[in-house]
Amino acid sequence: QVQLMESGGGLVQAGGSLTLSCAASGSILSINVMGWYRQAPEKQRELVAAITSGGSADYANSVKGRFTISRDNAKNTVYLQMNNLKPEDTAVYYCNALNRYYVPTQGWGQGTQVTVSS
Repeated sequence: QVQLMESGGGLVQAGGSLTLSCAASGSILSINVMGWYRQAPEKQRELVAAITSGGSADYANSVKGRFTISRDNAKNTVYLQMNNLKPEDTAVYYCNALNRYYVPTQGWGQGTQVTVSS
């Protein structure tokens, strides 16, 4: 088990950019897949990006071409670069480790709030 701490959220205007960080309390070297989720008010949490230990990334259609996920195993940190932000990207963003079925395996952190104004 690792504890995950998200940071980097904030208030940004539409079209702006933010970079989120997810710091793990232990090594993520052995974790094959790490993912970023988001949860908007009154909506279910959704997976927006995932990255394997080999660097292969996958994205939800709603963020493809705008978001980039990356990981630094040496720093036990996963990043989410978000460009051309839209008001519909407003949500609390969380990270987690995923199993082979893309099911989260760790407890949830507190998340980081991203608010995009129009």
